[in-house]
Amino acid sequence: MSGKPQVHQVAVRDVKFGERVKLVEPCNLYGCEIADDCFVGPFTEIQAGVVVGARTRVQSHAFICELVSIGDDCFVGHGVMFINDTFSTGGPARGRRELWRSTKIGNRVSIGSNATIMPVSIADDVVIGAGSVVTKDITEPGSYAGNPARRLKGKT
Repeated sequence: MSGKPQVHQVAVRDVKFGERVKLVEPCNLYGCEIADDCFVGPFTEIQAGVVVGARTRVQSHAFICELVSIGDDCFVGHGVMFINDTFSTGGPARGRRELWRSTKIGNRVSIGSNATIMPVSIADDVVIGAGSVVTKDITEPGSYAGNPARRLKGKT
């Protein structure tokens, strides 16, 4: 074989930045909005249409796909993966965007390292444990962990 690959460069393009945003390269951000006082770590991808709220920190190696919105004062740990394709037809959507689903993260949500967030809504004031897989909406504040993520019992 002697074909040449189509090479795409890591870039920051068509991004609407708020004030005092800190960005550590290399990262791939395009067509998204990053509000005031945010931090985005290296080796992060934030895709088109994503909105990241004020004072939110996105740590290294995170992947935030299209159709995700994240509220204010949130923390997205290292290696967190957001998913918009639920394989609703038994396999990947293969570019059929009508099969993708959205994710809405509330305010003051902390997501631990290496968590996976399926297309869900997460209420304000939620903590997601490291390595958790969130498969269903979270409607009540609290701490959640596991695969699938479940609410942890608090002390009485």
